Amino acid sequence: MTTMTDQKFSALFDWFDQDGDAHLDREDFRAIAGVFSKVAAEDDTATVAAIHDTFDAWWRLLLQHADIDGDGLVSRAEFAAVMAQNVTAPEHFESAVMAIADAVMRAFDTNADGVLSREEYVRLYSVLGVSEEHSAHAFTLLDLDGDGVISHAEYRTAIVEFYLSTDPAAPGNHLLGPVG
Repeated sequence: MTTMTDQKFSALFDWFDQDGDAHLDREDFRAIAGVFSKVAAEDDTATVAAIHDTFDAWWRLLLQHADIDGDGLVSRAEFAAVMAQNVTAPEHFESAVMAIADAVMRAFDTNADGVLSREEYVRLYSVLGVSEEHSAHAFTLLDLDGDGVISHAEYRTAIVEFYLSTDPAAPGNHLLGPVG
């Protein structure tokens, strides 16, 4: 892995480790799904269920490929290895990562117009613990065509860049806050 990839996966591990106990378990993934679910409309049970289902699928993938000692926990080292070898592998990336991105996009798009406004984007990332200053800056970077909104395609591009790009200047690196 590159240094940039190491930094991003380490930041992602810290973000997923909702209870701060230095390992990931099923409860961490349930908690992070709950955090994401908070941005969905109260009556949008389909999106909330999709968020929970996709985070559960990601947890099962991690458990299957990373939990070497069978203790039901994933360490930082196990997480980094499985992210590089399995989760970001073409056969798993769409179902493990992009399915969450699609469900999250639906949840964030609170007015159902198919795009994220600056307000929707900043609100979402505020709920996820990213400062308003950083998320407002990230919004500008992720709005690739400069039209004042982030389309579904632009959001998917940002997700792909965060997980797969080794380019330190890739806009998608700014999704979860400063990396590095």
